[in-house]
Amino acid sequence: MLLCDIGNSSASFLDDNKYHSLSLDEFVNFQSEKKVFYISVNDRLKELMKQKAHFVNLEPYFKFDTIYKGLGIDRIAACYTIEDGVVVDVGSAISVDIMSNRMHLGGFILPGIASYRKAYAEISPRLKCELNTQLRLDAFPQRTIDALSYGVFKGICLLIENATHQQKLYFTGGDGQFLANFFEKAIYDKLLVFRGMKKVIEENPQLLH
Repeated sequence: MLLCDIGNSSASFLDDNKYHSLSLDEFVNFQSEKKVFYISVNDRLKELMKQKAHFVNLEPYFKFDTIYKGLGIDRIAACYTIEDGVVVDVGSAISVDIMSNRMHLGGFILPGIASYRKAYAEISPRLKCELNTQLRLDAFPQRTIDALSYGVFKGICLLIENATHQQKLYFTGGDGQFLANFFEKAIYDKLLVFRGMKKVIEENPQLLH
């Protein structure tokens, strides 16, 4: 079974248990002889996807209990196998979604870590630097790189903690493993979105034929 999650900067694949990704430029020319089940948040590729043979859009098959308007299919897929907990997808943006008894209670979106770094650089050349990923958040910073990093990571973590209320935390996405390190009981699952896609296919076995 070949699964594909198309984002705003890349397309990720799960071929049975093998994971790999392509840039969007590479994905445009990607062809497959076997059926590819996909979700996509990339509006620019909508027409292209209609032309790609063997590609099946899973979005219409998700049955998700929420009153949230405009919830992205990537967020739905990430939450789809979670009964209770907070799902944090850390990519080009950071989405935080709260699940209770398989019901989506709502959520919020933050800029991704790279976007914070870019915003600092646009304020002043002196603020253009890599963030300190080894920073401790229990002491006030004493140099600029740490002050920038603290502002980013502490702010993100406090918002997530405020939404958690002792629930389990599930992290996914490219920077998910890093951000999960700031929380004691966080679970990092690189394949969380793909697990949601697999569940939809199990619920709709006719898709395999």
